[in-house]
Amino acid sequence: MKQKLFSHLSAAIHDAIHRPFEVCGATAVGGGSINEAFRLEGTNGECYFLKLNDARHHSMFAAEAAGLDAITATNTLRVPQPFAHGIAGEQSYLVLEHMELNSRGNSKRLGQQLAALHRCKSPRFGFPQDNFIGTTQQPNAWNDSWIDFWREQRLGFQLRLAADNGYGSQLQSLGDKLLDALPAFFEGYTPQPSLLHGDLWSGNHAYTADGAPTIFDPASYYGDCECDLAMSELFGGFPASFYTAYRAEWPLHEGYETRRDLYNLYHVLNHANLFGGGYVLQTRDIMQRLLSQTG
Repeated sequence: MKQKLFSHLSAAIHDAIHRPFEVCGATAVGGGSINEAFRLEGTNGECYFLKLNDARHHSMFAAEAAGLDAITATNTLRVPQPFAHGIAGEQSYLVLEHMELNSRGNSKRLGQQLAALHRCKSPRFGFPQDNFIGTTQQPNAWNDSWIDFWREQRLGFQLRLAADNGYGSQLQSLGDKLLDALPAFFEGYTPQPSLLHGDLWSGNHAYTADGAPTIFDPASYYGDCECDLAMSELFGGFPASFYTAYRAEWPLHEGYETRRDLYNLYHVLNHANLFGGGYVLQTRDIMQRLLSQTG
């Protein structure tokens, strides 16, 4: 890592913490496929977590910091504190609190605290700014209607990307029918705008040394709380104690099992747009299954 970048980061961290800080080393760490990640060491023994990417991706880091700040303000779930983000030469960066994390801890508390996060409401669906799901833009314009929000800014947006990526012939007809059928999935259920993590798969949570849960890499917005629960079941899932604790705090409404597929379709569509291959077929299968349940 170049000394010029060290100097820039030292100044950015100094401005954030309001005391002297000088970067003296950086150790590469794994765990992510989108950004480079490092443990920054300071001459005073302090450490920070650094994400790096091309300069054109700075908006992705700014959005991540905004999501972390929004969750922090709720005093519910622990997240890494963002300290600084910006552009240094040809690179963009995000400096976060460095946390020693492991894969085992109090999953019951995680369920309870996620329910507490979901009690944090907004009058409308959306978020003060657009952000990203992976590297894909995620629009968050405010909307009074959850069905319209999901139709226009989640499934519809991803279906338009799929058409641009050459998948329209396989997916568009099914997608159009599903968008028209959306009200059928919400009969007797009126979602409220809850603050969401937005990308809550198993790889985006961990535990501190004392077992306390933490979540990170958010794609936050105000939406149906079931979206986070659905995503938690998509790639590997969470421990059973997490779901038991969450449902004790926030019982799920009838029809969740079907809406789970509807909400996870968004993430599978995003993977189809990012990676193609089997995700395109999985997207088609989910849409066919959902349409079969609308009568």
